[in-house]
Amino acid sequence: MEKLDLHGVRHHEVDLIVENFIYLNQQQAPLTIICGNSSRMVELVKKVLDRSNSEYTEGKGFDFGRITVMKL
Repeated sequence: MEKLDLHGVRHHEVDLIVENFIYLNQQQAPLTIICGNSSRMVELVKKVLDRSNSEYTEGKGFDFGRITVMKL
């Protein structure tokens, strides 16, 4: 499973990085995006995924900050 870890990435960089990652790796879905404990980072990633009509699930509880993209 392809994985993108956004630790250390600045908020203004998220849009381009996530968009490139999902489109370049869409054939390897499911994809994992690690956002960390930042709810702002999670929201920024979800914004990109919603715009691209991706199907995804969010981690809950212990897995908060992990988004799995099922289909693009």
